[in-house]
Amino acid sequence: MARKDLLDIASLHREEIEFLLDQSTSFKKLFTHSVKKIPALEGKSVLMLFYEASTRTHSSFEVAAKRLSAEVTNFDVAHSSITKGESVRETIETLQAMRTDYIVVRHSHPGLPGMIARQTTASVINAGDGAHEHPTQALLDAFTIKEKFPDPRGKRVLIIGDILHSRVARSTSTLLQKLGVEVAYLGPGSLVPKYAPESIRRFTDYEAAMAWAPDVVYLLRVQMERQDVQFFPSVREYHRVYGITTARLAEIRDRGLYIMHPGPVNRGVELCDAVMDYERSLITNQVENGISIRMAVLDWLTPGGEFPKQEAYTARQQANSTVIMP
Repeated sequence: MARKDLLDIASLHREEIEFLLDQSTSFKKLFTHSVKKIPALEGKSVLMLFYEASTRTHSSFEVAAKRLSAEVTNFDVAHSSITKGESVRETIETLQAMRTDYIVVRHSHPGLPGMIARQTTASVINAGDGAHEHPTQALLDAFTIKEKFPDPRGKRVLIIGDILHSRVARSTSTLLQKLGVEVAYLGPGSLVPKYAPESIRRFTDYEAAMAWAPDVVYLLRVQMERQDVQFFPSVREYHRVYGITTARLAEIRDRGLYIMHPGPVNRGVELCDAVMDYERSLITNQVENGISIRMAVLDWLTPGGEFPKQEAYTARQQANSTVIMP
């Protein structure tokens, strides 16, 4: 059942998802008690290749790898030859020479982690590629929900915000549906995809979405950096129409709903300050669970095969020379 790479959610079978969630439970029990480090990946190396800034995902993977006794190397993109015009393909060749076992990749270009996976025998983990996928975030979200609802089938999760630009919304909604969870989107019409799967309900009105009776309200960060046009009048207006205001939080508390957010949080935009102290906020749980999920993923993946000979690598480069990569 083991795989070489984790690039997306769609290709995972339900049995694989359940296995990873079960393993995460075991790992969490270990590090929340007395055992902070185990030798599962002793002698293995993990390379962190982040072309985009990250705090939570990067630090979570690093902690997870070290708790499995792996050696961690941070590839400093800002001070690498990439800034001198080195292509991703040339960078991969350099990484191949380092004979690393795992490569954790974040990049703004959708599909790039998959391209790297095809060029190396290291296990590649997609830590976010543009607005495409973020599989480990989806897994930790599912794990967090299963802690509250051991059998999540039939539960309802309302995802609110910038759905259009969100790799989290795409991955998490796909995974939750594989577990039998009902999912709906809420946001400005300009930020909710018109061609979302038919199985996902679309709302543009907050009251109508709450009448759908969700069990979990999942808030997304408004991603200004990925918006090339203005999708709503103002941040203040967005908070009033779609954010969790103080009044809406009181309603959510009365109904006993859980609140989630992948972070970083924009206070005063998608939520008010009081949400952070709400007794059914699972935001800190998500951060903690990210470590156990990423431990499970690293432990599950299996780097494969011999490193390709230089002749084969050069031939592959020539065959792909017509493909323009960043």
